[in-house]
Order: sequence, then structure tokens, then C-alpha cells
Amino acid sequence: MPSVAQKAYSYDDLSSYFPLTYPIPHPKTHPDLITVKDLNREEDLLRNPSSFRAWWSAIQSTRDSFTAQLKVEKPSDLPDEVKALLGPLASPLARRYLQRITYLYESALQNFPSSFKLWKSYLQFRMSCVLGKPVIKKRAGGRKKFGPMKDALEEEQDDLEEWDECLDPVIGWEEWKSLIATFERCLMWLPNLPRIWLLYISIFSHPQCPALISHTHARRTFDRALRTLPPSLHSRIWVRYLLWAESKGGETLVAVYRRYLAIDPTLSERYTALILSKSLGKPRPLEAAKVLLSLARKAARGEYTSPEGKSPLQLLNDFVDVVENYAEDVGMDVEATDESNAAIAKKDAENEGALDAGKPASMDGQLIRMAGPAVTVGPDGKVLPQYDEDEDPLSERKLNIENIIKKDGLDMYKDQAGRLWVGLATYWIKRGDFDRGRETFEKAIQSVVTQRDFNQIFEAYSQTEDAVINEIMEALEDEEDDDDKAELEEEMDNRMQAFEQLTDRRPFLLNDVLIRRNPNDVQEWEKRVALYGDDDEKAAAAYTKAIETIHPKKATPNFHRLFINFAKFYEEGGASGQAEPDLDSARKILEKATKVNFKQVEDLAEVWCEWAEMELRHENYDEAIRVMQRATAVPKNTKINYHDHALSAQARLFKSIKLWSFYVDLEESIGTVESTKAVYDKILDLRIANAQIIVNYASFLEENKYFEESFKVYERGVELFTFPVSFEIWNIYLSKFVKRYGGTKVERARDLFEQALEKCPAKSCKPIFLMYAKLEEDYGLAKRAMAIYDRATQVVTDADKFEMFTIYIAKATANFGLPATRPIYERAIEALPDKQTAEMCLRFAALERKLGEIDRARAIYAHASQFCDPRVNQKFWAEWNTFEIETGSEDTFREMLRIRRSVQAQFNTEASYLAAQTIAASEGNKRALSEGPEDNDPMAAAEKQANGGVKGPAFVAAKKTALPKPAEEAGAQPAAKVANSEEIQIEDDEF
Repeated sequence: MPSVAQKAYSYDDLSSYFPLTYPIPHPKTHPDLITVKDLNREEDLLRNPSSFRAWWSAIQSTRDSFTAQLKVEKPSDLPDEVKALLGPLASPLARRYLQRITYLYESALQNFPSSFKLWKSYLQFRMSCVLGKPVIKKRAGGRKKFGPMKDALEEEQDDLEEWDECLDPVIGWEEWKSLIATFERCLMWLPNLPRIWLLYISIFSHPQCPALISHTHARRTFDRALRTLPPSLHSRIWVRYLLWAESKGGETLVAVYRRYLAIDPTLSERYTALILSKSLGKPRPLEAAKVLLSLARKAARGEYTSPEGKSPLQLLNDFVDVVENYAEDVGMDVEATDESNAAIAKKDAENEGALDAGKPASMDGQLIRMAGPAVTVGPDGKVLPQYDEDEDPLSERKLNIENIIKKDGLDMYKDQAGRLWVGLATYWIKRGDFDRGRETFEKAIQSVVTQRDFNQIFEAYSQTEDAVINEIMEALEDEEDDDDKAELEEEMDNRMQAFEQLTDRRPFLLNDVLIRRNPNDVQEWEKRVALYGDDDEKAAAAYTKAIETIHPKKATPNFHRLFINFAKFYEEGGASGQAEPDLDSARKILEKATKVNFKQVEDLAEVWCEWAEMELRHENYDEAIRVMQRATAVPKNTKINYHDHALSAQARLFKSIKLWSFYVDLEESIGTVESTKAVYDKILDLRIANAQIIVNYASFLEENKYFEESFKVYERGVELFTFPVSFEIWNIYLSKFVKRYGGTKVERARDLFEQALEKCPAKSCKPIFLMYAKLEEDYGLAKRAMAIYDRATQVVTDADKFEMFTIYIAKATANFGLPATRPIYERAIEALPDKQTAEMCLRFAALERKLGEIDRARAIYAHASQFCDPRVNQKFWAEWNTFEIETGSEDTFREMLRIRRSVQAQFNTEASYLAAQTIAASEGNKRALSEGPEDNDPMAAAEKQANGGVKGPAFVAAKKTALPKPAEEAGAQPAAKVANSEEIQIEDDEF
């Protein structure tokens, strides 16, 4: 006979093990349910049937004992495929265990039918015997609070239950039914507990759940849960319900999601992705498109916020994506679209007419029916949106894509129109309506206003034309009929020609886009003219259209150049230069330009100047003068403010210095002296002259030998302007006057200098003083020149005083000798800042040394030392040191060192000098490293030179003290040196 492992088990053999729990096991029907060991337990339960602890202890002890038996049970001899079918109930012990525990749970529930703890434990046990052992998933932290439905679905999808080794639903069908029946009995007693419902509906997510349970029964169970539980707990059920519907797909998914979206539209985007997925059944693009269109409109009105963070435009782009991918299923054909557009246009015209014909409300209280569409008002008083079949997902009517994209996209998002136009054209092309698609592309190019949108549309347009040509070429290769082949060749030639024309038109189309974006962009109009090249007719038309289109006050810079270039266009004989020059047309254009109210007066002035230059180029000198006379005509009211922009440019033109400068240059070139003087005088009378005009006028008069008149012009100039502008005029005026008259009119020259210095600020008066003193030196008295220098040292700024004193001293030395400079040095030392005082003291001391006044020089050094930090101003101390070595004594040298130490101590206490000392010390260290330790100290070098090359003090001590004889005779080591109380201690760091 065959062994157990080799025995073939049929369906009837395996099904004979079941049912195990139906009817409910009882000792009367199952004699082996209770053994002798269980009698004490049964007697105890019979004596205490109302003790929950007794029942719970009995159940737990029985489960523990059977669990221990299952661990030591021998492996079953059943084949692996049979074990896989039976799952948790593959062994006889497990089946007996199920019956006994079921008996105990059922008996306990007869006494405690409302115990949640008992029911939950019982149901979980029964589920583990049928569904298999649950897989425990590790969680990072505790369960989060229930969030938005979108996040809850994603989290629940990751947390769905998983089981191992379930009972086959065919063989164990009775046990599956018994488990469902147990849940139904539990819900009879505990209908309002969400945990029981969640355990129950988790069965429907089991991958082996029988179809009779996981479809209709599951849907009805979800519905019962929603009807039974309070609304606050519905979200828990809906999460599982929606995930279950997604797993089923098809009509079930649609029905469940429609119910949920009626109360919470936040999952509408997820729903559209699901119904478009081919893995969940047949796609429903029309419904998805209508849902997305509704979301885009609600988002634009502020009634919907995308959980994905999408803007209304992004939602509309998602709608366009659906339209592109499912063009045949979503939109109307060409004829239906045209009919719909005509009906919409008619309806809009009727509404506008009704609104125009509407009468105002009565003032006597009588109600009047107002024209316009009917509206629905909600309970809160807000106007509710009207029913729109385009937003109804239940409607089977297709959409008018053209009208939707125009109304909801192009009219609202004018700067993002590229994607919408491309989507509409792609829709027509995918429907096979290539002519309508090309027409759409052309309309798009003619309407967009940004370069980005144009590039997007033109690229799509080019790719479409290229794809059509490639398809025709492929069809031409496969075609064998000569007539059809000829027709395809002709069509391909037409398409190739159209494609080339499209490529050639690109610069013009792009220019159109930029001009539509800003019709007042002068530079783009100039580019438009340049694109036409040598086509004079189109270039002239472009100039004319630009002048008619551009608003002067809104134009970009150089609008006047457009008129000037247009006039040059006619003057030079067109763009190619081959036509005859047309000066009359050029004059008409410039005449028209002079009447344009430009933003800047200078623009209008340049137009007049260009007109005059054009006449000059053609040797029409009289006409050029007449043009400038017209331009500079002075009105009666000359008190107009040049910067008053409320007035037109023509009203302020007569005060344009640019215009008058050109006019006066023109008169100088081709006019007379009198006419030029008249123009200059007008400029001065209008008080618009600048310093350059004054100088030019005076130079012009000087060139024509009108010297006194030129000086009068300078006089008028210094009256018109104040310093610092008048300084330049004075500088030129005084130099010219002195050069002209020299010493013949000294008194007049002095008056002019005094007049110039009267109001001259200190920072500008130095050159005038020098020129004044030079005048006195050359043509006056030296005493007066010295007085001027002395006066200058008192007036000029501190930055110029040192130089001024230097010049003063030099002049005094040249005129009166060195001794006469002592008072000047003393005044300079008192007046100059501290940093310059030291330098001036060095020069003063050098003067006294030349004169042999050693004591005076030493006193000057001592006075200057208070301004010189030894670690910063080493030059001063080195020079004083050299001075003492050459001319001093031991006492004066010691006094110099004492002063140096006191000054250094004084500067060490002042924080303002610390940074400067640090920098000077670092620079001194660098020099010491490069020059050597001895070369860095000038005092050490001087001592070395005085001692014949031996380093040491330059002074000899008064006496020397020898070591005692006993010490010498005893052979003791001699002392290094015996201290001398009168010896001067000189350290290296003091030099």
C-alpha cells in the first residue's frame, strides 16, 4: 500500500475536514471536545458562570497549552501543496485546537455578549486560523493623527495587513463563511465600535478572499458601516473603502469615488488619474476631462485648493493633456464645434442686447424684472454657480474644446498662452483635421505677446509640418499607383514650400510678437524696418505704421530717431540708395516730427538740428538758417519753467541750450559777426547760458578783435553764475585780461582780482591768489606781492596752507633774504596742523643752522618734538640726533634723550596713535631684516663712525675705576665692568 506522503488527496478528501466551527462545537456533538483534564475547569465555570476572570483564564490557559503542543508537534506527513491549501489548519492538532477554543469563546460570549475584549480576542483568533498568521510591520514611532484623506490613503496603503499561509477559500469555504457569520453576530451586539468594523473589512483586502465575499458583500458591508457609525468616524471607513474600490477598479471604483467626491472633492485629482489608468479598467477620458475642467474653474474662483499644490493654470494644463491624449473621446468634431461656437456667439449677443435694453429699477418700490441670466442664491446669500453640462461627469455630451480653451485659458492667462494654443492645435491634428490645426497655429502666432510663447508655438508648428512631410514621404515610398503617387508628390511639394515659407517668416513673426507686447517699443519698429532690407515700399510702410502706432508719452527712448531715420530714408534715396533723393518728403516728415509732443525737450531740439543739418548737407544754407530761426522763436512769455513737464515740449523748446548751441555754431560758420552776436545775446537774455557758452562767446569776440566786449561777456558770466562755476570763468577772464593789458591797467586788474576773491570759497581761491601775486611781482611792488601771499596763507584751506607757506617762504627768501623768513616760519608753525608742523620745523631748524643760530635750531627741535612719535616719525629724531652729534654736548644729548622718552610715554597713553605705531613698528622690523641690525639705527651708525668703527657711546667717561689689587693678585676673575655713577646709559632701543 502507498505511504501517506505518496497518497493523492482529492478535493473531497480535504473538504471532509470541514466545517470545523459550524455548527458551533459542543460536547454533545463532539465527544472529544472535553477531556478528563478539563473536568475541573468545566465544573469551576459551571459554578461561576458570571465570573469574566474565570472565563478569560480558562481561555488563555487553553490557548497557552495548545500553543506549547503545536511547537513540539511532529511535522505533518502531508505533501507541501496540501499544507499550502490547508494553511494554519494543516495539522489535526490545529483543527482540534480551533474547535476547543471556539467552544470556550462561544460559551463565554453566551454569558458576556457585549464584551468588546472578548469579542476582539475571539475574532482575531478566528481570523488567524482562516486568514493566516498576520505579518507584524515595524513602525517608526507611534501612529500619527488622522490627516487629510490624500495622506491617509498613502499611509494606509503602506499599512495594509499581510498574512502567511491562509486557508484555501475553495476547500475551506465553510470556515470562511463561518468567520463572516461570526463577525455579523458580533456586530449585532457591538454595532458602534469602529475597531470591529475595521477588523471585519480588513478581510476584504485579503488576496485569497473568496469572490462572493470580496465583491458585493464587501460593498454592502462598507455601506452598512457608514450608515451605522457616526459621521465623525466615517473617514476611517472611507480610507479602506476607497482603497478597496481602487483594487477592484471598473464601475465599482467609479461608483465609490463619485459618492465620496460628493462630500469631499479633494481627491478629484487622484480620481482622474485612476479612471485614466488602463490597469483599472477601460479609461474614462471624457469624465476625467470634465472633472479637471471643473476643478480648474473652481480653483480660478477660489473655491478649490489643490492638495498637490497645483495652480488653476496647472489644472487647466492637466485638462489639456487629457484632451491631447484622448482627442476622439473628449472633444467635438469640426462641424459640431462650429455649430456650438455659433450658438454661443448668438447667446452672448442676446445677453448683451438684453443688458443694454434693461431698464433701471423703479424708485417707487415696484419690482422690475432685470435683464440677464437667472441666478440661484444659496442659504448664505451667495450666488451659486449655474449648472454647466461641461462640468457634469455624468453627461455624455462631448466638449467644445475651442471655446473652453479660449474662455478659461486664453482670456485669463494671456502671458501663458503658448501651452494652451499648442494643446488646441494638437487636439485638431490628432483628430485628423490638419487644416484646422494649421489655422490654429497661425491664430496663435498672431495673438501671443511673449517670446517664450512664440518659441513654444513655432517649435510645435515646425515639428508638426515636419512630421506631415515625413508621413507623405513614407506613403510615397509605399505607393505603387502612378496617379496617387503624382498626387502625393504634388502635396509634398506644397508642404515643403509652406514649410520653407514658415521658416522664412520666423523673424517677422517674432517681431510682430514683440511689437504686440509693447506697441511703443521704438527699437522693435526699427528692427522691423531693417528686416525688409532693400524693399523700400515695405520699409516706408513700416515707418509710417510705427509713427501712427507709437504714443509719444509711452514710447521707449529715441522715438525722435524714428522720424530722423525716416527722413534720411527719403533723403538717401531709400534703403538701397538707388532711388532719387526726395527732400520734400523728408521735410514733410521732419515738419510732422516738430509737432509731436515728445517726452523730452532735447528730443524735439534734436529733430530741428537734424533738419538744419540735412539742409546743410544739400548746401541750402539760407533754408538751414530759417529752420533754426523757426525753432528758436521766443514767445512773449519767457518765464516758462523749462522743467515743467505739464507743458508741451514745443512750449519749452526756446529754452533748450542744445538748440541754441547748434544755432550759434551755425551762425559762426555761415553767418555774420553781428548775427552771431545777436544769437549769443538772446541766449544771455534768456538766462539759459552755461559757462561754455560764456567762454565761447568771449573767445568769438576776441577772435574778431572785440576785446572790451569779450571782457564784458566775462563780466556778465560771473554775474550769472556762482562758485564753483564762476571760478572757471574768473580764471580765464583774469588770465586774458593780464595777458592783454599787462602793467598798463594794474589798478583795474587789482579791482578784478579783489572782486573775484570777494566771494570765492577757500578751496578755490589758491590759483587766483597765485595769479594775483604774480601780477604784483611782474608789474607791481614786491611788498604788495608779499602781502598777497600772507593774505593767502590765512584764507586757503588747511590742505593748501603748507604749500602756500612754502611758496611764501621761497618768495620772501628771493626778495628779502633768509632772515626775513623767520616771522613767516613762526606763523606757519602756529597755523599748520600737527603733522605738517614737524616738517616745517625741520625746515626752520635747517635755516637757523645755515645762519649759525645753533641754540635757536635746538629750541625749534624741542618745540617740534611734541608732535613726533618716535616710533612713527623716525626721520625727525634721526635728524635731531645727527644735529646733536655734530653740534651738541653731553648735556644737550642727554636732554634730547629725555625729551624723546617723555614724548614716547605721552603717545603711548593716547589710543589714537596705537594703530599707527603698530604699523610703523612692523614696517621698521621689515627694514631692519633687510638692512641689518646695525644699519637700521642711525644713532648706532653715528656712534660707530665716531669711535673708529667700534660700537659704543660717542662720549668719554669722566674717570675709570680699576679693580682692587688683592683681587687681581689672588687670580680672581675680573668683573665684566665697574659701574660708573656718572656714565650715560644708552640702550639700543632708545635710538
